[in-house]
Amino acid sequence: MPRRPNLISRTPEQLDLQDPRGDVLADVLSVSLLPNALYKCIEARSPWGLRVPTRDRAVFYLVVRGHALLEVDGEPPRTLSTGDVAFIPHGRAHIFRDEAARHLFLVHDGPVCVSTGSARIGGKGALTTFLAGFFPYTGGLRPILLEHAPHAVVLSASRDAPRPWSAATIDLMLAEIASPGPASTLVLQRLADVLFVQVLRWLSTHDGCGLVQALSDPPVHHALNLMHTRVDEPWTVAKLAARVGLSRSGFAQRFTQVVGDPPLQYLARWRMARAAELLRETHDSVAQIAQRVGYESVPSFSKAFKRWQGRSPSHHRVSRS
Repeated sequence: MPRRPNLISRTPEQLDLQDPRGDVLADVLSVSLLPNALYKCIEARSPWGLRVPTRDRAVFYLVVRGHALLEVDGEPPRTLSTGDVAFIPHGRAHIFRDEAARHLFLVHDGPVCVSTGSARIGGKGALTTFLAGFFPYTGGLRPILLEHAPHAVVLSASRDAPRPWSAATIDLMLAEIASPGPASTLVLQRLADVLFVQVLRWLSTHDGCGLVQALSDPPVHHALNLMHTRVDEPWTVAKLAARVGLSRSGFAQRFTQVVGDPPLQYLARWRMARAAELLRETHDSVAQIAQRVGYESVPSFSKAFKRWQGRSPSHHRVSRS
């Protein structure tokens, strides 16, 4: 008779858990943007037109059916068709309309509601259905990684090169909108999160995109990961350069050119962004938070926080309570 194996080991195995904040892109998104998109499905019949003012948010549109024109301030008009997605990373003022629109309606935020139905706007002509949504900036501060992103990004299913990663996500969103079920709101929020990350990955292949571009530069990406995973470390330019295998001057020049900020200035900004999150999400004392982001002195931490965030740590915490 075969020997029965022991079902319970005398020495338990420890399985490491993956920290989602260990990746620089995930870390920045977690701090700078709320975890979920806010959105509304809109049925627009021609003629229709929306004028959207500048807001502190990343805006997106997904055309479910029909056609629309997107006109972002300072950018050429773009035509969107079924399955196309437009992102406006900086929340820049724009117009979203059909070709027949003669009058534009100024858009402002209404109350948050639990209704799952579509909003209806426009006249009695051809139907265009689209998902309009946005990612609010935490604390009204633009995420570092979007500093140098373009004013508008359009992913066109008909004109662009095939992108299996975005096409699959868009298809899932279209299917969920066409046949909503229980927790459809949650499904669409999660898919919008995924699509936003995919757009940022796509931007990393284009020049002039700041931190997003830095993700495709191995030494700079490595340095960013070091700063993000060990934010309390007393980093110097020389220490970071040694860790990524570059000379001090070469690393400083390369980092500044790609990211847009010198290494230690970026680190200071990031420490204050993380501190703002900790003040908002935890009950840790200011002294504890200062230590967690690399400051031994509370006065020096408070001075740096006010310089970058525009208010003292205590006032920031009170305003978020």
